[in-house]
Amino acid sequence: MPAQIRALDWFTAYQDGVLTRRQVLSSGVTAGALRHRIKPGGPWQRLLPGTYLTSTGQPTRQQLEIAAVLFAGPDSLITGPAAMGNYKIQTPLTDQVDVLVPAVRKRTSCGYVAVHRTRRMPLSATCDGPLRFAPAARAVADAVRSLASLSDARALVASAVQKNRCSITELTAELQEGPVRGSARLRAILAEVQDGIRSVPEGDFRKLILQSKLPVAQFNATLYVHGKFLATVDAWWAESGVAVEIDSREWHLGPDDWEATMRRDRKLTAAGILVLHVSPRQLRTEPDRIISDVAAALRTGQPVNGIIAVPAAA
Repeated sequence: MPAQIRALDWFTAYQDGVLTRRQVLSSGVTAGALRHRIKPGGPWQRLLPGTYLTSTGQPTRQQLEIAAVLFAGPDSLITGPAAMGNYKIQTPLTDQVDVLVPAVRKRTSCGYVAVHRTRRMPLSATCDGPLRFAPAARAVADAVRSLASLSDARALVASAVQKNRCSITELTAELQEGPVRGSARLRAILAEVQDGIRSVPEGDFRKLILQSKLPVAQFNATLYVHGKFLATVDAWWAESGVAVEIDSREWHLGPDDWEATMRRDRKLTAAGILVLHVSPRQLRTEPDRIISDVAAALRTGQPVNGIIAVPAAA
């Protein structure tokens, strides 16, 4: 078997059946033969200009992403929502594949591929065979800019940080070094994190408190009683000895963690702390009731002697 044909077979296997025009022609296939293969009813199909799939039928997500990288050219990197699957970060599904390319490259968006020319190409990448992804922090920051929902953006950042895909420090650097346009949402989310917010429901609760006339709480404060660790609470008002816990199974790791939450509640109550529980559903459907309940607790609560609260570390 000629070396050219062997090379084409290798590319076909390595790139999951996706080939570029250059790869096909360099194997000895003529331009006419290529046109015959991709014509209606032929054995191949065109995915993007100069990029083909060596089979018919619906291409897989991976094949579309490989085609996007081949179309965008050398050193191109998938970023934004399309990169989240690689990092196992949940995000709303989208057909679009966002790709970073060096600013000097003359390549424009086409079909499902959104090409972003940038002078700030990442110096590293995560590779999976022929696929290349922007570093997690860059991909997350780009994804947040593209999302329409603040809740979706909160969930994305929370998932990325909780799964140790990137750090708050790395996201802050992306915010500072990236474009100002479209950065407001990420800036707001990182401000929440600086206040100790670690989940979407906590972010919703923080927003509710800030929009009310209630005193601002410490979020995700770690409490010590007479120097001994007591618990970490979602919200804490020291002047009234009031804590609020956001009861959401989604943000606990499993049944054991849920039971640990209940044990923590008993410890807090035994220490003299007034604990209120709020569910994500109540945040959506009963915000006024929550404000009223918290206000009543703050009026009736009393400071607890020996309690020291340490703010959440960003």
